[in-house]
Amino acid sequence: MRVAQKSVFFVDDEPAVCKAVELTLKRHYAVRCFTSACRCLDTLRRHECDLLITDVSMPGMNGIELLKEAKRLYPTLPVLVVTGYGDIPLAVYAVKSGAENFIEKPLRSTTLLSLAEAALRKADIVNPLAHKKLTPVELKVLKLLVAGKSNKEIAHLLNRSIRTVEDHRSHIMSKLGVTNIVDLVKTAISTAPAPEKGKP
Repeated sequence: MRVAQKSVFFVDDEPAVCKAVELTLKRHYAVRCFTSACRCLDTLRRHECDLLITDVSMPGMNGIELLKEAKRLYPTLPVLVVTGYGDIPLAVYAVKSGAENFIEKPLRSTTLLSLAEAALRKADIVNPLAHKKLTPVELKVLKLLVAGKSNKEIAHLLNRSIRTVEDHRSHIMSKLGVTNIVDLVKTAISTAPAPEKGKP
């Protein structure tokens, strides 16, 4: 059975850079390239990503803003930032904001591959389920946990065994990168989308 490739999102407003990076990475990973942070963020909301690599200086939403939004969606998603000569202080700030590392331009294929591999390997070692989307059933379990329901109550409401609910809870905690129920609830509340206007 073929093992699914890791998914890497790359963002740079220069199409030529995107093309070069795509050629470098596609031999090892499933690559999606974007010339704007907004387009990447829109795709990130709908599709799984194992590693995000983004340029810092871009028109509109910049790389640091994208980093923060990506981390809000997937707190444990590894992010590498790409920086030009004059952007080192910004790159350092990005690392302090949660980026795994930064890559200086001009991009060298060996450096890019090495840092991408290191970031993905570290993410798998720390938590192989982290930065993965919750399944529909896991979302239901999470909502009931946040509502204060016990495993037994959730099992009854969803017509599942208590053991199954416990397994779901374990997977949810792994994916959200938390180790206890208090942090689980805090993370769920802090990352919940804001209600639409006119709706409770």
